[in-house]
Amino acid sequence: MRLGMMIDYSGGFEEAVEELTDYEEAGLDLIAIPEAYSFDAVSQLGYIAARTRTMELASAILQLYTRTPSLTAMTAAGLDHVSGGRFTLGLGASGPQVIEGFHGIKYDAPLGRTREVIEICRKVWQREPVIHEGKHYQIPLPADQGTGLGKPLKIINHPLRPRIPISVAAIGPKNVELVAEVAEAWQPLFFHPGKKDLVWGESLEAGLAKRDPQLGELDIMLSINFAFGDPEPLHLQRVRDQLALYIGGMGARGKNFYNSLATRYGYEAEAKEIQDLYLAGKKAEAAAAVPDDLLHAVALLGDEDHLRARVAEFKAAGVTTFLLTPLGETPERRLADVAKLAEIVKG
Repeated sequence: MRLGMMIDYSGGFEEAVEELTDYEEAGLDLIAIPEAYSFDAVSQLGYIAARTRTMELASAILQLYTRTPSLTAMTAAGLDHVSGGRFTLGLGASGPQVIEGFHGIKYDAPLGRTREVIEICRKVWQREPVIHEGKHYQIPLPADQGTGLGKPLKIINHPLRPRIPISVAAIGPKNVELVAEVAEAWQPLFFHPGKKDLVWGESLEAGLAKRDPQLGELDIMLSINFAFGDPEPLHLQRVRDQLALYIGGMGARGKNFYNSLATRYGYEAEAKEIQDLYLAGKKAEAAAAVPDDLLHAVALLGDEDHLRARVAEFKAAGVTTFLLTPLGETPERRLADVAKLAEIVKG
């Protein structure tokens, strides 16, 4: 089981990078950079690649719609090159509020686009001339849609690896089925280990039945809030606030993937109440409405005995990588917490 950590896009990037050597010594295996509508993840990953030697790197996530498939492949090959083969390409669809609201690009067909982007990336990395006649992407561009001068090209450089691992963020049933079929790794959010089979069992089974054996075992890379020790009110509140934001406000009514996930977990009435309160501007009340058992199920909070039991629970549910968001208030506390968790996970 690997331990990874997310570097938040809200600030403190330089300070976090300065601490990476200490985290590596403490047992951290991987660092992941998210990309919402803040600074891009690629420039930061390149910087980290130059400052580290063995730590694995991942995007968490690059959005499908914001780069052409070929540029996504080029970017991944470039990051894999400068890191010496340490990069995992994390992909995801994001949502219409970001894609249409910030990028001005139509949010459509996330499933079909995910499959085609992955197919095109792998063609690029294998240095095949890129010819793709898909429903959503046509490469080269057909003559009646452009100048007619496009021709099949292959990437000039030789990628360090012809198969860069791909991790896809997904929580919907059909999305998860697709990930289990075509990707090396799955990156869920708010993963409830006790509800995995109920919510995703059929999807995973269907996808794995079509999976190419060359992909190997599905790596479940779980983004999760974490703090060692008796849960502190501040830590609990941070998790509550995040759940309220995602369940209540991350998407319009009827188009909120996380609200749907909470409903599938069995919290239908609570999910509706959280969304009603959040969209009415009552964010504190929405956070207070988050069920305690849901909060504790999707986070790693507790003393050593409790965390040993939780780690075993996540392992039994198939989780192979934790992407931690340490909640400690100081750098020293966060580092110490990660070191203690590493002893549990790897001891």
